[in-house]
Amino acid sequence: MDGTRVSPGPPWAPIEVYPVLASSNDEVRERPRTWRVVVAERQEQGRGRLGRSWSTTPGTSLAVSVLVPPPTSGPGWVPLFAGLAVHRAVGEVAGLATALKWPNDVMVPADADRKLAGILCEWLPEGVVVGTGVNVDTAREDLPLPTATSLRAAGVPGVDRGTLLASYLAHLARALAEDTGPEGPSVLAYRDACATVGRRVEVHTADGIVRTGSATEVDDAGRLAVRTSSATELVSAGDIVHVRAG
Repeated sequence: MDGTRVSPGPPWAPIEVYPVLASSNDEVRERPRTWRVVVAERQEQGRGRLGRSWSTTPGTSLAVSVLVPPPTSGPGWVPLFAGLAVHRAVGEVAGLATALKWPNDVMVPADADRKLAGILCEWLPEGVVVGTGVNVDTAREDLPLPTATSLRAAGVPGVDRGTLLASYLAHLARALAEDTGPEGPSVLAYRDACATVGRRVEVHTADGIVRTGSATEVDDAGRLAVRTSSATELVSAGDIVHVRAG
């Protein structure tokens, strides 16, 4: 990708494109500057949430990390706003309908709810590092998991990664700028795009416990409220599985 032709404009710094990095998140963490944008064509140690690895195919995927200030609604909303920004950018650039699985997995309903993008956020004194990976032009046979998809596999080949990146950055900056609190436009937009609310879900925690219940809302702190047989729990971290009817 030629970063010089992608111009997201203020507040973003000029885009830095690296042929290979261990991790784009690590590069931002090592030299943190607010609104910095780092793109890696290939990551050797890319990772996702809950310690999972995240692999991308060079030239066909987008791996980008940025550093943003904490939003008005609190740092817990940054991962959610990042998912909202990808959701909006994919719709704008590729014309593909997506939905968000809490907190920020970008799913394609028309492709059996396969995962198109993943996001990992890390907190620093300077702000929040947001690492985003999007499968853009990867062929289905080259995807790492059967539950993953790409724009190409979902029927939209040839999307320009630079155009998608610029749209994502614009929408992320917009979500942060329009964050005016629990009833602000950004929070309401995320809640509208989140397909988890109203679904029966399994909550898989890091300690191996699995709880089943109904997702009732995303609260003002960005946590998922899940009503189980005994109580309503507020989930701030964990892996959510949508339970299919039947």
